[in-house]
Amino acid sequence: MKTMTDDKLVNLYLEGNNDAFNILLERYKDKLYYYIYFIVRSREVAEDIFQETFVKAIVTLQQGRYQADGKFSAWITRIAHNLVIDQFRQERNENVVSNDESGVDLLNDASLSEGTVEAQMVNDQVLRDVRRLIDELPDCQREVVFMRYYQNLSFKDIADITGVSINTALGRMRYAVLNMRRIAAEKSISLAMEF
Repeated sequence: MKTMTDDKLVNLYLEGNNDAFNILLERYKDKLYYYIYFIVRSREVAEDIFQETFVKAIVTLQQGRYQADGKFSAWITRIAHNLVIDQFRQERNENVVSNDESGVDLLNDASLSEGTVEAQMVNDQVLRDVRRLIDELPDCQREVVFMRYYQNLSFKDIADITGVSINTALGRMRYAVLNMRRIAAEKSISLAMEF
């Protein structure tokens, strides 16, 4: 069953095979959790939204409201996205998003390291600087950067998930890049490796 498409697994689940949904959960749990966590910046809130996402998905599936079109990943991410927006609306008065350091570094990419201690130290500093820049972006821009570069989603998928046009998603990415350059210049952050 692990090699089946998402839509086949959904159909099996609807026929009463709970293992099929467990495979879907296993397939998308990490990607979905890190997407939520990246935006809300709180493990507790991320775990709550993550669980609520899958509960909502189960209810929607059981009500027969899911349209099998090969886009289960985008569909489940859209549910999470809407729940994150609901969470932000609830916290609007506080408007506080935690930026606590976590044990998981979303920017840790071993392919960027050349293997030397010196290169790793430089790489670690660059990643910290990039993370600082991303953290200062408005939520909608930070979300697009994360979805594009850390989830490798197309701009069409990003537009579908966030409920905006492709041009709006592209515009948010453009402004995110411009803002990151401006912030880097203001804070004298150089992202080039110099020896």
